[in-house]
Amino acid sequence: MFSSAKQWSPIFQIVILLMICMLAFCVRVFSVIRFESVIHEFDPWFNFRTTRYLTEKGVYDFWNWYDSESWHPLGRVIGGTIFPGIMLTSSMIKWALDFLAFPMDIRNVCVFLAPVWAGFTAISTYGLAKECTNRVETGLLAALFISIVPSYISRSVAGSYDNEAVAIWALVNTFYLWIKAVNTGSILWAVACAIQYFYMVAAWGGYSFIINLIPIFVLGTMFINKFNMKIYVAYSVFYTFGSIMAMLITFVNFAVIKSSEHLASHCVFFIMNAYVVIEYVRTNLTGQQFQALTRLAMTLAVSIFVFVFVFLTLSGATKFSGRSMTLLDPTYAKKYVPIIASVSEH
Repeated sequence: MFSSAKQWSPIFQIVILLMICMLAFCVRVFSVIRFESVIHEFDPWFNFRTTRYLTEKGVYDFWNWYDSESWHPLGRVIGGTIFPGIMLTSSMIKWALDFLAFPMDIRNVCVFLAPVWAGFTAISTYGLAKECTNRVETGLLAALFISIVPSYISRSVAGSYDNEAVAIWALVNTFYLWIKAVNTGSILWAVACAIQYFYMVAAWGGYSFIINLIPIFVLGTMFINKFNMKIYVAYSVFYTFGSIMAMLITFVNFAVIKSSEHLASHCVFFIMNAYVVIEYVRTNLTGQQFQALTRLAMTLAVSIFVFVFVFLTLSGATKFSGRSMTLLDPTYAKKYVPIIASVSEH
């Protein structure tokens, strides 16, 4: 009896995961069921307006659109001042539905985008937890929790057509693919992680969390002596491919090089390569020679890093964003950038 039930366990896992996805969708559409399908809040309305323009005019006109009605009387160059991920996602869904002869109004696509993507987030959370713990039940519980956690529901209800609608899924899925790349050492998974990171950059400014947390992860493995060539391959591919692709987003562009938010990723990449070189040298030198060389190398590395960091910060060539400063000093936003303090996801 037990062996028979065990054979059916993969089916049970899929069924439970699908039920969790349905739960994630259903708890987010009460406003549509009780009232009507409508876009609400200010930012979702702006995103809906730009999505409708993209759907009707095409990508080229959208990218070069000067919107004289935004921030009147100054106007706004849309292509260079937004994260276009959510608009492109909705438009591609609309175009795909039209191609399949299943026409749907773009407004309804925008309204139901966040609840549908919440189901995808549950699946990615399942994959992340299962990959970290190698336990299916842990993955299912994690998927259940993310599907009903109030802070995520508030950013993904039907009609809340904001960047987080797709960005939270991109965030979780990037971490899942990163852990997968680290566990396997596969270039394919590392490339997939970089592509997912590119989608995250296109979708939301919160991509800065990824480009800081992953370098911290790599640095931490060096300190606890868990660094290996799988991590080296994963981070090398992710860093180079991801940084180049992130520069394709007009709103980000050379901030990848100039911004302090990306400084950790650059430093860890060079530290990681120095670590690998040092490990290679250590195997080919005596203990006394290696210790002397290590002290010299560490002194030079720390001195150069401190000098470059201080110089770039004081000269104004690079600076921390309001989001990063708020992370370091919780009172910063309230004092200097009230709009950051007022946004719920922060």
